Amino acid sequence: MPNKKTIPDFLLPDRKKIIKFLDDIGRPQTRNELAKAFNIIDLKISRALGRRLKAMRKDGELIRNRRGRYGLLKKMDLYKGNVVGHPDGYGFVIPEEGGKDLFLSTKQMRTVLHGDNVVARLISTDKKGRREGVLVEVLQRANHHIVGKFFKESGISYVVPDNKRISQDILISSLAKHKVKQGQYVVVEILHQPEKHRQPIGKISSIIDGYHDVDMAVDIAIRSHELPFNWSKEVINEINLLKENIDSKIFSNREDYRTIPFVTIDGEDAQDFDDAVFCKKHKHGWKLSVAIADVSHYVKQNSSLDDEAYLRGTSVYFPNRVIPMLPEILSNELCSLKPNKERLSLVCNLNIGSDGKIEDVSFKKAVIRSHARLTYNEMSKIVVDRDKKQREKYSNLLSDLDNLYELYEILHAERKKNGLIDFSSIESRFVFNNEGNIDSIDTIKRNNAHRLIEEMMLVANVAAAEFVEKQTKNAIFRIHDTPKEEKLRDLNLLLSKLGLSIKSMGKPTTKDYSLLVEKIRKREDGQMLETILLRSMPLAEYSKSNKGHFGLGFPVYTHFTSPIRRYPDLIIHRIISHLIDGGDSMSSIYDEETMLLLAGHCSNTERRAEDASRDAIQRLKCNFMKDKEGKIFQGVVSGVTSFGLFILLDDLYVEGLIHISTLPIDYYHYDSIAHTLSGERNGKIFTLGERLVVKLIRVDIDERKIDFELAD
Repeated sequence: MPNKKTIPDFLLPDRKKIIKFLDDIGRPQTRNELAKAFNIIDLKISRALGRRLKAMRKDGELIRNRRGRYGLLKKMDLYKGNVVGHPDGYGFVIPEEGGKDLFLSTKQMRTVLHGDNVVARLISTDKKGRREGVLVEVLQRANHHIVGKFFKESGISYVVPDNKRISQDILISSLAKHKVKQGQYVVVEILHQPEKHRQPIGKISSIIDGYHDVDMAVDIAIRSHELPFNWSKEVINEINLLKENIDSKIFSNREDYRTIPFVTIDGEDAQDFDDAVFCKKHKHGWKLSVAIADVSHYVKQNSSLDDEAYLRGTSVYFPNRVIPMLPEILSNELCSLKPNKERLSLVCNLNIGSDGKIEDVSFKKAVIRSHARLTYNEMSKIVVDRDKKQREKYSNLLSDLDNLYELYEILHAERKKNGLIDFSSIESRFVFNNEGNIDSIDTIKRNNAHRLIEEMMLVANVAAAEFVEKQTKNAIFRIHDTPKEEKLRDLNLLLSKLGLSIKSMGKPTTKDYSLLVEKIRKREDGQMLETILLRSMPLAEYSKSNKGHFGLGFPVYTHFTSPIRRYPDLIIHRIISHLIDGGDSMSSIYDEETMLLLAGHCSNTERRAEDASRDAIQRLKCNFMKDKEGKIFQGVVSGVTSFGLFILLDDLYVEGLIHISTLPIDYYHYDSIAHTLSGERNGKIFTLGERLVVKLIRVDIDERKIDFELAD
């Protein structure tokens, strides 16, 4: 985890001051020149300046030229970004500041691997606006361990990476004690990163046994994405000091909420109950209390537990297991709000008017005792279906549960009025048999109990965001930017052809999107248009600066309700606890530089978790479909590209490709705006959302590819 600063800002200039000075002076400066400009005489502070310049260079904020002078990237036409490799050997640099990608030739890609963070220089732009770059410096290597298949030919051992974006084979220096079979999956530790005249070199650190398709798919994903999955000795030593029973002496410094009938509402398989809710109705509205597990009490800053939680960033969910952010004694025991167990919580109390508007908010450190553990299905039967048997079972809680549901309907209606983008979404899950193999792929059926909890968590997250924004200058926010101009331009062109539009003056609002979703839902091509709308929006991320959340329609938003499984929530808990304890309201326990690094790190660990989970799921879907080659399926066109059509199968929710070469013989033209492939002679137009009957012709588990052709 980033260390806190040890030298005050008034002695050592911060990054912003250094960047501003270099911007103002208009030319690169040596370290000595910078020290002189900031009146630094003390040798200790001068060395600290050198370390800061080195850190800024590592983070791509500055570049050091051959004369040892530090300059700004933007002044030198340089771009910092991550390398995205292509299986054919070339690649791209995706600039962090936005803008068009820089193409990297196969020659340029020899010294880097997919994911590396680099600085590149723009060298040319063609007539179509495509930009080519050359590498200037590698800032950070992304790959330290790589998963792949082992081969030995003509006495040379090498590993072909499982990640096809890494096109270079890894030469193996020595097999050491490992007895590896041809074609076996292994984990390679990179000893030497690629150079201009040398391939990457590594050694085999472990072998992934093919004992089970499901376990193997997950193991490959864990190691491919370098997910931390073992607890260090230091962490084990710390958790061994934890006691199963909470010391009651702690309670005296907390609000006693044990008599309040909080309940948890989660899925059937849930183990970590990090949120509990209670709602009381009064003459002028409601009082809602959202209790969240007080993880910050157990995971102290700069402890080994904290270092490990920071490193993981988030729990990672696979179909058959979880890689938790925190050890089980915390996630499933001490921090889990189990029924009839005393648990430490941070409680958000909200007074809500009869119109659904939040009137005031307070946060309290408390001790609670959950009065019931309900599943979504049970809650739905109680408050939606009003099932007599279930209502009798929870008769002592009925009034509170009905209050919760009534408040949910008010809050949901209020959010819908203000612009709720209610995209149709389908979530699938694997069903395993007794042998641990995939029996089927089903959909997760969401009911109003799911939506009720979501609504309560949203209102608590907004309350936490507003609280920290008012009280401190250093916090972490969940932001979601408005769609980019290029995406909007293409979207409006398509909509205009269909007699539709996003009614907005200038940049569209959440409400503009919401109104359009409601309108297109009634159309036959509604699913297709929803998909296009969704793809026009950028990804959400974490930021030290509040920029609002476009998708949810909130001017300020953060993550507060899941500190057991998300590190940003733990950060927010620490800040709120610090303020409750009387900490300085205009400062924070984190400095600005640390918060900047934390936001970037948390965004990266979130993406890493999503990519790992997606990889495992795709491999499992390929395993599931392997014995179905030659069978006929129905599906919908879920994506249109220049090389073919992606098909999402009904019921199974498995996606595969109809390659353009297998379509009826013709010249096909791709329209990226209309999302169509059009035959030149036969006049056939394939569109996004179109229903097709397809035949499964090939499944390649290693490549994670599923190929279809038109059945007729």
